[in-house]
Amino acid sequence: MQFDDVILGRRSIRGYKPDPVPRALIEEIIGLAMRAPSSMNTQPWNFYVITGEPLNRIRAGNTERMLAGVPQSREFRTGQPFDGPHRERQVGVAKQLFSAMGIARDDKDKRQDWVMRGFRQFDAPVCVIVTYDRVLDGSDDTPFDCGAVTNALVNAAWSRGLGAVINSQGIMQSPVVRQHAGIADDQVIMKSIALGWPDHDFPANAVVSERKSVKEATVFVGFED
Repeated sequence: MQFDDVILGRRSIRGYKPDPVPRALIEEIIGLAMRAPSSMNTQPWNFYVITGEPLNRIRAGNTERMLAGVPQSREFRTGQPFDGPHRERQVGVAKQLFSAMGIARDDKDKRQDWVMRGFRQFDAPVCVIVTYDRVLDGSDDTPFDCGAVTNALVNAAWSRGLGAVINSQGIMQSPVVRQHAGIADDQVIMKSIALGWPDHDFPANAVVSERKSVKEATVFVGFED
């Protein structure tokens, strides 16, 4: 694919084929992603790539704890709930997804099942947990750098025919993830990425989220009109 094809074509994939993803392909994708820039070349990121039975245990543990009402224990700050235009965009993409999946506003069971898909890593065959070195905790540069490598990873995956979705629900029960992924104590769990071959018959995979215009997002200074 050309660069523009990747950037303009990529979308979040929330339905996957069960087919395994070769380890060599994942290593290739991560190698590409790690060309992302980082502050003063610190490269704070690490990756735990999980599949098979360990991933099934994470899915089960996440689901059981959430349904039991165990408070979330995400290690990276969540901040305040979205408000204003940010909340409007959050609601907007949810409406797009519910519409694609045929989930009615008053269908509590289907809405609940949709939410739980996130805690199951969207039933993808692979989950990538992005962590950063704990000695850098508190640095604003570090999560910025991890965001850069995560963006590069999902785009590299798309360029190789794989789908991905960046997912916070999958790491909200951090003790479960830390235990079954064997995440070292010197790492802070930041994000999870569901990864696999897209199921093109899954309705939500056709959803393309809306974007602000360049005019809305950009201020040009010192340019001639």
